[in-house]
Amino acid sequence: MKRRDAEYVGLLGGALIVALVASWTALGVQIDNNAYDWFFRLHEPAPWEPQSVVLAIDEASLRESGGMARLRESLAEALELVANAQPRAVAVDVVLADPGTPGADARLAAALRATPRAVLAADLLPDGSGWEEPVTLFREAAAGVGHVHAEPDPVSREILLEKANGRVRLWALALEAFRAAEGPPVVESPADLQIGGAVIPAARSAHRALRIRYRPPPDPVPQVSLSELRADPRLAARLTGKAVFLGVTAQTAARDRLQTPYTYATGRSMPGVEIHANVFETIAGRQFLLTAPAWMQLGVPVLLVALVGAIFGRMAGWPAYLLGGGVLAMAHIIPYFCFKQNFVLPVTGLVSAAWLSTAAAASYQHFVVRRRMLKAEGDRARYQQAMHFVVHEMRTPLTAIQGSSELMGRYQLPEPKRKEIAHLINSESKRLGKMIEIFLNVERLSAGQLELKREAFDSQELMDSCVARVRPLAERKEIGIVLRPAPGAMELVGDRELMEYAFYNLLTNAVKYSPPRTEVSVYFEAAAGRLRISVQDQGFGMDAKEVRQIFQKFYRTRKAEESGEAGTGIGLSIVEQIVAQHGGTIEVASSPGRGSCFTLVLPANTVLAGAS
Repeated sequence: MKRRDAEYVGLLGGALIVALVASWTALGVQIDNNAYDWFFRLHEPAPWEPQSVVLAIDEASLRESGGMARLRESLAEALELVANAQPRAVAVDVVLADPGTPGADARLAAALRATPRAVLAADLLPDGSGWEEPVTLFREAAAGVGHVHAEPDPVSREILLEKANGRVRLWALALEAFRAAEGPPVVESPADLQIGGAVIPAARSAHRALRIRYRPPPDPVPQVSLSELRADPRLAARLTGKAVFLGVTAQTAARDRLQTPYTYATGRSMPGVEIHANVFETIAGRQFLLTAPAWMQLGVPVLLVALVGAIFGRMAGWPAYLLGGGVLAMAHIIPYFCFKQNFVLPVTGLVSAAWLSTAAAASYQHFVVRRRMLKAEGDRARYQQAMHFVVHEMRTPLTAIQGSSELMGRYQLPEPKRKEIAHLINSESKRLGKMIEIFLNVERLSAGQLELKREAFDSQELMDSCVARVRPLAERKEIGIVLRPAPGAMELVGDRELMEYAFYNLLTNAVKYSPPRTEVSVYFEAAAGRLRISVQDQGFGMDAKEVRQIFQKFYRTRKAEESGEAGTGIGLSIVEQIVAQHGGTIEVASSPGRGSCFTLVLPANTVLAGAS
């Protein structure tokens, strides 16, 4: 795998990990719960026949009975009215843990015995030390006991069908009512519970948690109040063949009113007895909401991240962004689609993975494209510089070759003169070829495509050669060149041809931009293992601002442009590259009207100490 591909895959993998970790945080769980509630409000399931009825002791019922003090008389009366209706089962959502008046308790116990398949409620003590169970009188009269303990969550989304404390384990009130209605006992397995033909997906590893499928607000669990039943006993026919959930719904008396996924839409909380009825509806109607397995919770985000990676890895521009937007839309739709198929797929991990991977892939592509664009611009700039170099550096030898060839073709020159011109053409052609090779080598060095030659050469000999080449130009302007000998035999290690070009460029600049009848000095210094070669002129000089820009490509000072000397401002930038590739630096000392001094400083590792 290429490094760029590895970086890309690593970036997407990091986005996936961050998204999954975020989904496990408290914020991620809260977002999942909010999305779950919204799906409930958005999707209305297919209607099914209610299997239960809430027999509510509401405000009117309590007022007629004499309030909560006579609750047991109200319960007994309700059971007496229900018994003749032949319900499937009756679940009493009132914890009868304390003895009451003997008459009220006796009447309620008799009513329980007369009621087929009656189930009573128990709850955990506040300190968790045990169960608050019905007194023996009522317990012996009932068909079973189920717990009504609510988990500490303001929104009731699921219930634990099994709850244990010490050696006592109780099924949930709704499950116990369903068992009483069906007859067969509960058959347990690690993955589910089975009662008769009903298989309830409540795994032991999840503490037998069951998601509650609430009936939608337009079609709630049917409800009859005790007050209405007193006024019209014929209403008991609505209870026939149904599981009846008897409990207090009066707002001033019911302590177990909780929010449901529909509370945001309806604005009302739901009494506990109605919640238990909805649990029964979930079980009896097989309206189960299954939590997506772990492989799906991990696999779907991985697939989306892989899809995003493939899109931005193979495409660019608007097509990639449009398809990436399609993946984002898909990430938001998939959880809702799964909910409609009765699967609950957490939203946070999926949506976060899609968003983070899309942002990461798009950003990576943007920067990669930008890097490629900058590289292309750099290549184009180098090409343009090459053209400028050809014009700037090759004009003189080409002019000499052209002029000499015209002389040979136009005039009958004597043989010695023809040989002299032929020698000039030959030498200038070789010089031209060497300049081309030097330029190409410099470009390759700056692009990192060429290694420097490592050869030793004498610095004094190199400068002698450069001075000899530039002296004719200096003589035409009556400029003297003073070359002070090096303090000993000092050798440099590097590419001789490139260093010769650098020294020659400094010398020609010193001559070109110095007024006539001045002096150019070249001298050496050796100190602390460093070799300093300086070229000092008496030319125009530069201010501090110009010195800072002098090595920029194509930059020329105002005085240089006004001098009439041909140039493009490339030479010094090439010199700087050559010196930098040799591990050296260039120092510039200059002031307007007093000339300039360019000093090449070569570090100790490129200097071989010679004999004095």
